[in-house]
Amino acid sequence: MKHFRLLLAPLALCLSVSPVWADKLSLSEISAYLNDLKSAKAEFTQINDDGTISTGDISILRPGRIRFDYNPPDKSIVVASQGQVMVLDAKSNQSPDKFPLASTPLSLILARNVNLGQANMVVGHVSDGPTTTVIAQDPKHPEYGDIQLIFTGEPVQLRQWVIRDGAGQSTTVILGDLKTDVSFSARVFDMDEAMRKRGY
Repeated sequence: MKHFRLLLAPLALCLSVSPVWADKLSLSEISAYLNDLKSAKAEFTQINDDGTISTGDISILRPGRIRFDYNPPDKSIVVASQGQVMVLDAKSNQSPDKFPLASTPLSLILARNVNLGQANMVVGHVSDGPTTTVIAQDPKHPEYGDIQLIFTGEPVQLRQWVIRDGAGQSTTVILGDLKTDVSFSARVFDMDEAMRKRGY
């Protein structure tokens, strides 16, 4: 259960893309990209704080909705919708865990209007040439942790994020080929539907 909380709660790795030198992306460019990213789907690889690795599929429907489907043998599900996050831990016999999406750094990129230029939200903004990295936090609740977002340019694309919780533990998510403008069934982000399929 712990590593699922880290995924959404309060080290960049090498990207599996050919390096292309590009100018540092501005905060306004990145904000515009995220605001234009209405829906997306990709495979992902997750590196947990303890070094374990998980894989699966991610579905994003902005604003406010995201789902992680973990591959066997895990088969766990994490769904964010209607301001809540639900964790269905396949390894646990306990009822699904729920907590507010607003208490997680991932809520910053799922917001209806992403504005990385607002005061005290961005605490790091650097470029190594091929990539631009932004570290953002909720300016009202820095204790929730932060999210490190890694982008490539030409065109702008989100490649990876690292979420660090308030205790300093990190979870890295590396995205595969991000397919955008995806149509989803309403059931994909329906928590009740996911619970029914798991027998809750």
